[in-house]
Amino acid sequence: MENFCNFGEISFSAIEDKLSSSNDTFWHTKKVTAMKNVQFSVAEDQGDHNGIESLRSNFGFFPQEEELLLSTNQQKFHHQDYEPFDNLQFDMVQFDEQFETKTLPLCDTKKGKQYYQNTPLAAPVEILKNYGKGFKRLLPDEGKILHPVNDFGLVTDNENERKLSTTDIMKIAGTKFIQSSSSSDHSASGLILNHPFGFSFSGLSDEEKEDISLAESLLTCAEKVGYQQFERARKVLSQIESLSSKTGNPVKRVVHYFAEALRQRIDKETGRVSINNMQKKESLFDPEAETKDLNPTLVAFIEDLPFCKVAMFTCVQALIENVTDAKKIHVIDLAIRKGLQLAILMQALQSRNECPLELLKITAIESGNTDTSKLAVEDTGKRLKEFAQSLNIPFSFDIIIVSDWLNLREDHFKIDSDETVAVYSQFALRCKIQQSDQLETVMRVIRTINPTVMVVAEIEANHNSKSFVNRFIEALFYFSAFFDCLEDCMKGDEKNRMIMESMYFSHGIRNNVAEEGAERKSRNVKIDVWRAFFSRFGMVETKLSMISLYQAELVAKRFSCGSSCTFDMNGHCLLVGWKGTPINSVSVWKFI
Repeated sequence: MENFCNFGEISFSAIEDKLSSSNDTFWHTKKVTAMKNVQFSVAEDQGDHNGIESLRSNFGFFPQEEELLLSTNQQKFHHQDYEPFDNLQFDMVQFDEQFETKTLPLCDTKKGKQYYQNTPLAAPVEILKNYGKGFKRLLPDEGKILHPVNDFGLVTDNENERKLSTTDIMKIAGTKFIQSSSSSDHSASGLILNHPFGFSFSGLSDEEKEDISLAESLLTCAEKVGYQQFERARKVLSQIESLSSKTGNPVKRVVHYFAEALRQRIDKETGRVSINNMQKKESLFDPEAETKDLNPTLVAFIEDLPFCKVAMFTCVQALIENVTDAKKIHVIDLAIRKGLQLAILMQALQSRNECPLELLKITAIESGNTDTSKLAVEDTGKRLKEFAQSLNIPFSFDIIIVSDWLNLREDHFKIDSDETVAVYSQFALRCKIQQSDQLETVMRVIRTINPTVMVVAEIEANHNSKSFVNRFIEALFYFSAFFDCLEDCMKGDEKNRMIMESMYFSHGIRNNVAEEGAERKSRNVKIDVWRAFFSRFGMVETKLSMISLYQAELVAKRFSCGSSCTFDMNGHCLLVGWKGTPINSVSVWKFI
């Protein structure tokens, strides 16, 4: 692929420092104390495969939590056009956190049905309060492996010159929005007294004060749009548009795209723009389709930001630990794309000495009737087969192509009785939330197959509230964290950063803000909703091992901006965030 950018060599070398990240995450147990000085050996150069430039990954995978970490010589990635990083999704669709799991559909997609913010101010206040509670970090505690503590704190004095993050700016703006709104709504006064931002805003720079004022105006505009006060909203929006910029600091950038989405919603609601014309324009760019293949922007995004790799390596580590004694492993991948996760899995299995692998079987599920989709999956299978041969791994690849997941059946799968079956789902299920019947179907089929384990990575956000204002606030905080991350991690790559913001992120923002009903495909929810949904199929969440948690932190530490990557445990689930705002979740499930 001539137009692909040069990946270079991916090398995450060994670490010998104390096991603590810059975000003060420590892992303290007797079993893992030895981790502190473990050497993760760098792969030996075994030459290029077919003369192609190699890509390398030197993470260590560990078969048992009880064992000390072992150095493993990981083989190189060496494969022509083996694009390794296409697991990232930006516009994830999930289901409503308010649904009755046994009686209601996952989401309401009735055409023409609109939802407006007519609820009391208390609802947005509670959302803003939740974002003010900070992000729990994992700190050691006597007698416990992990102990979450609340260490939230904003810089509002002259003693600390730390620059506020984009999310911090939004939190302060939210406080000012609440305080100004409470003057005319006494129902919120009790909440204001206990709000974590009940302090003065002294000690802020002029730029930060300007950004706070701009963000507060954005919230005010969204509230007026929610109440269908469109003319008032237009006046505020004009001021916002003049002060925001797609090339400014992260606050001005994210406000620019949210203002753009509000303008689109207003024009749509007031008839200034044809709904059909708007839908045609939106259909010109499909982030879901784009992320099935790679382009230089996606490569740069995944190379520079830690979230995808953290999710991928943690999921693979969890899978490895649940098939440690299996000689024949059958992995069902719900969203294979280019298959990097499976290449990583092969390297880990190849280094397993205790239980030699007799067969690795991969089954990829692809929905759709297009020849392009079929050819893409077949190409991935061919490259995986060649990669398996280079590692001397017995390999089998099968493809299940259905028009949609409603047609998926158990007899589509070629499963032998002596195989250990595992399901790998990385940002896959959220694609079908809007078609709740399809998601129900695939989960019933998986339940019938009864795999040993199912590892799941999803987006940790709630963008599916029927209340427009509530959904707006949730989306604003989520995308603010990403814009802040791009500022820190891709500041020197303005071209790809601009493409990511103006195409991928802006599409997600517009879909959340400007669309309703069937047109709104971006429907993120949090792990608690997934738990309620999975429980319907007899699934129970299992604890991520300390090794898996360590693996996640190890991956983050390999990034230049990894110190801002934060971790939290929600039950048995690992939440990965950016400066306190949750981004992804990784969880492991078994069937009872």
